[in-house]
Amino acid sequence: MLEWLIAEVFAKYNYWVSIVLMLIGFYAMIAKDNLMKKIIGLNIFQTAIILFFISLGDVSIGGWGGGVTEPIVKGALPWETGEGGAVYANPLPHVLMLTAIVVGAATTAVALALVIRLHEEYGTIEESEIIEKERERELP
Repeated sequence: MLEWLIAEVFAKYNYWVSIVLMLIGFYAMIAKDNLMKKIIGLNIFQTAIILFFISLGDVSIGGWGGGVTEPIVKGALPWETGEGGAVYANPLPHVLMLTAIVVGAATTAVALALVIRLHEEYGTIEESEIIEKERERELP
């Protein structure tokens, strides 16, 4: 029983790595006071999600990546080969994650621009100091 559990856990190591990276990124976004560290945490979280979805798109039969073919390959269809149906790797998660990479880069660029502007305005990038200075401005 224990051997089966260990084998199943280690067989899905890429999912565990994704989960650990998600937790690290989420912790950095929530617990850190420095805005740059929050942006780094956001990037770690985005990378973990991309890794997770790319892992979901991998179809494995008989080993890592074995027995799969590209979705559109001449001669790979069952009626062309005379054999059983081929197993296809799903390209949709990979295409969606390319879009997510571009969105992540844009999000990072906007966040960095905001941090630069906040530093120019308040002289710090610590969230607690910015909130404190903003509260001092509001008091008459």
